Parts: sequence; C-alpha cells; structure tokens
Amino acid sequence: MIKKQAKILSDKQQKLALNFLKGSRYPLRNRVIFLLSLKAGLRAKEIANITWSMVCDSQGQVADALILQNVASKGNSGRKIWLSQELKEALIEYQRSERKYSDSRYVINSERSEKVSSASIVNFFCRLFQELGFEGASSHSGRRTFITNAAKKISSVGGSLRDVQRLAGHSSLSTTQLYIEFDSDAMKKIVELV
Repeated sequence: MIKKQAKILSDKQQKLALNFLKGSRYPLRNRVIFLLSLKAGLRAKEIANITWSMVCDSQGQVADALILQNVASKGNSGRKIWLSQELKEALIEYQRSERKYSDSRYVINSERSEKVSSASIVNFFCRLFQELGFEGASSHSGRRTFITNAAKKISSVGGSLRDVQRLAGHSSLSTTQLYIEFDSDAMKKIVELV
C-alpha cells in the first residue's frame, strides 16, 4: 500500500495563501502559523506547543533561532531552528500586537484558550487549503515544502542532507528522504551535466 503524501506548495501557492491570510480574522497570528510550517518546517503539534521563551532571548526579544524543546516536539526531536528573516519579522510584529491583548506564554493562542491544540492547527490548514482549492495539501504541506527546498539548496551553503535531517527533527535520514519531492527539471538538467 502506497502512503499518500501531502503535496508541496509552489511559490505561487505560497503567495496566494499569504495574501489570503491578510484578509482573515487574525491575520498576524495566521501568518505566523503558516510561516512556522513553511519557513521552519514545524509539525502541527510543534506549532501548537511553542512558547515565547523558545523564540525569545533573555530580554524578551525575538531571537535569531527557535529553540524547540522536546516537550513541544514529537518524541525527542527538539532542535535549534534558525529563523528566516521573513518568519522573524512576522514573529516580531505578532509579538508587538499580542502584548496588548494577552499574557499567554504560548505563541499561538485563541480567544478561548491561551494554547491551541494540534488538532486546531491541522484544522486551520485544512480550512485554508480547502478555501484556496489546493487539492492534496494538508497541515504537512508546509513542512514537506520546507524540507524539499532545504534539500535542494543545502549543498550550495556547504551542508548535506544530514543538516536537513537535523532541521526536520528526524531520527533517521531515510525518513527525511521520504519528505523530499523529486524535480523532473533538475533530473533532466543533471543528465546533461554527467
């Protein structure tokens, strides 16, 4: 039996989703949720469990890296994830707006609770992709897109798939490889170089 994987998101789909979220009820929070998946490769459970202490330095300012603790991750897959400039700026903007309304220790919260469930994050993505008509996309699509993009670019910065494995929080390289989408254009180009 072949397990169906979440579709990766094209650049166009990413832009469409981010533009759509600008018009949502909680645009800053929703942008952060989306970018935590797309730009940090986090699972729904991890997004739901991140606290401000994991993303902020000792002065309460958003740091350059997210220190994801084991308690917030799957199994013992806590790890350090460097924040992209886009994600860091979104977190800073969201933090400024949240301080007016909430003293929650969790980054993602709701009107009714200081912490959302991982099921709420899964449902957020389900509704978003359904509204946008992205067939085959799920809460894992951002994560899979992140891992695929990291795998394609890691050698250009002197890294290897082991670095991508670490970013993904996988205990096995074979698990990371299952997330990576193949690229027909790249395969065609490499044949000409061989």
